[in-house]
Amino acid sequence: MGETQETNWQVGEPIDWQPVDRPDRIVIEGRTVRVEPLNAAMHSASLFHAAQGPGADPHLWDYLPYGPFTDEPAFREHLQQQEQSSDPLFFALVEPESGEAKGVASLMRIDTANGVGEIGHIWLGAGLQQTVAATEAIFLLGDYLMRTSGYRRFEWKCDALNQRSRRAAERYGFTYEGTFRQHTVVKGRNRDTAWYSILDSEWPVVRSAFEAWLDPANFDADGRQRSPLAASTGARP
Repeated sequence: MGETQETNWQVGEPIDWQPVDRPDRIVIEGRTVRVEPLNAAMHSASLFHAAQGPGADPHLWDYLPYGPFTDEPAFREHLQQQEQSSDPLFFALVEPESGEAKGVASLMRIDTANGVGEIGHIWLGAGLQQTVAATEAIFLLGDYLMRTSGYRRFEWKCDALNQRSRRAAERYGFTYEGTFRQHTVVKGRNRDTAWYSILDSEWPVVRSAFEAWLDPANFDADGRQRSPLAASTGARP
């Protein structure tokens, strides 16, 4: 008897690929925000005020594996641990004029062999939420990973119940790929994790949309946007 032939057997297309370098602790200057390596001694006071001072977001820590903190010394100790980490690699999001840090983000789960990196551990103080600076900070880190460092895949993951994070991912042009059920346990609670990504082939379009949205001409005299970012990227739920 002859062997059965598989008529639909397929393998991935060969690509010209070489491993990439890890992200560095660099300063990235934007128009409305400066992204700089997290430094507990330098940033703890302003970050603690942004996170837990008057008018702070009461839900800031709900989906993060740490926080809130009892006092500033406890918070500074937490930042010291993050400062020493290389993966996640933590950055402070700093207001250029005042020099005050208003939030934190990281590049994490860095896979140099396959060119994959994720943005995570994002938290924005109330004064940074829904601002041009917040959007620019995400863009600067994404562009550093994808265009400057040559990565193939940029990931965003969040608790599937975190609607603010999911809306942000869609607005920034990430594509929803699915939900990992019972993925982790965070603060004694189940976490289903929603996965999103942007590929290197998609980044030029997303990048152009960010640049068009961030252009000062996109805002009127009162600072209101003329065209939304999501409409430009074509992001979809």
